[in-house]
Amino acid sequence: MAVACAVTASLTLLPLSHGDDGFGGAVSGPGAAQAVQTRADDCTDPEASLQPSGAGGPAIDKIKARGKLIAGVDQNSFQWGFRDPESGNLEGFDIDLVRAIAKDILGSPDKVIFRAIPTNQRIAALQNDKVDVVVRTMTINCARLEQVAFSTAYFQAGQQVLAPKDGGITGFDSSLAGKRVCTAEGSTAYEALEKESFGSVFKDKHDGTEADEDKLTVPNQLDCLVRLQMGEVDAVVTDNALAAGQAAQDPAVELKGDKPFTTEYYGVAAKKGADDLVARVNKVLVDYRAGGSVSPWMTSYRKWLEAGLPGITAPPAPKYRTD
Repeated sequence: MAVACAVTASLTLLPLSHGDDGFGGAVSGPGAAQAVQTRADDCTDPEASLQPSGAGGPAIDKIKARGKLIAGVDQNSFQWGFRDPESGNLEGFDIDLVRAIAKDILGSPDKVIFRAIPTNQRIAALQNDKVDVVVRTMTINCARLEQVAFSTAYFQAGQQVLAPKDGGITGFDSSLAGKRVCTAEGSTAYEALEKESFGSVFKDKHDGTEADEDKLTVPNQLDCLVRLQMGEVDAVVTDNALAAGQAAQDPAVELKGDKPFTTEYYGVAAKKGADDLVARVNKVLVDYRAGGSVSPWMTSYRKWLEAGLPGITAPPAPKYRTD
């Protein structure tokens, strides 16, 4: 596992994309809110988003005036958003989608500023106008709709356990009792463990001692794989889509259980109230899904994800709000 750990570290320490400075204007102003996303307490179908539209608006106008789309992404999730260790370029399934959005709005897939953000800063990056969109394996749910807006779903995933092949853990079950489990701070995996932990240890102790360190809840999901490789934790709970990429990096670990124990959908997140941008992204996704087996979506899936997540024949169907 040492070799895989070294590769992981090299990806983590690579620098942020060039051209990151100088673009941080507000994505939308008070007048941008037209049909604010459903409140969490009224939320019954969180995957239902705004109707697709190619119309402009405050958020779109700001992106066009800047000449660049600022996208919050991961640079450490193999196959989703990661830096090629040789070229230094960001690549992956999420990166392909960002480029499709930039091409639609600005006419070129290269008119993007990528900002690498940790899992626990995805919402803050949007609220503080650091990015226009977050395309970072971000699950749509009712609680998050209180804080940000989402496009229609572009991928279906689910929570699953990642653990050493010979460690005795069989899945999200009683085999986790007494085991140290790592999750990313602000992730749906952490929320799942709060509901049912099977006696596992997944919360860090903060008692003021020298050992007072976040080892179980980490800023970035990839940090969990590093801790697993170092023997500091016994298992990781994360999206199966991310876990498949981590298993591809380290042959000593594998996904446990026959299937995910939740069903979750990834969406492109935007600042709450940026409805013109959400509708535009939904239009991009209509085109991205179109074409069946030769659609841009399926082409990207075959390139990046099929080896670790085989058997997917189509993207999730979009749901739209009727109000």
